[in-house]
Amino acid sequence: MVRKLIYFLLLLVVLGGIVVFAAWNPGTMVLDLGVQQVELQKSLALTLVFAGGWLFGVLCASLMLIRSVSERRRLRKSLGLAEAEVQALRKLPIQDAD
Repeated sequence: MVRKLIYFLLLLVVLGGIVVFAAWNPGTMVLDLGVQQVELQKSLALTLVFAGGWLFGVLCASLMLIRSVSERRRLRKSLGLAEAEVQALRKLPIQDAD
């Protein structure tokens, strides 16, 4: 419950910062996309760049998570095979070396 409240308050602070930033930067800028030129507000352009960077970060983090999950699965399988081999070896009778 406290965690949700903290996230909500953090979201309100970020949104408030966005509103203040937009009010302090009312101008527009031209963005040249190579094929077309788009005119947008400075605050919107910065918000889009920030959102794109955030999405790129989430994508990179999820790829690393997928890699670690697959490695964990591989290691669990290897551990299971090693434990089965140890159990099989423990069941063998002990032979004296004469």
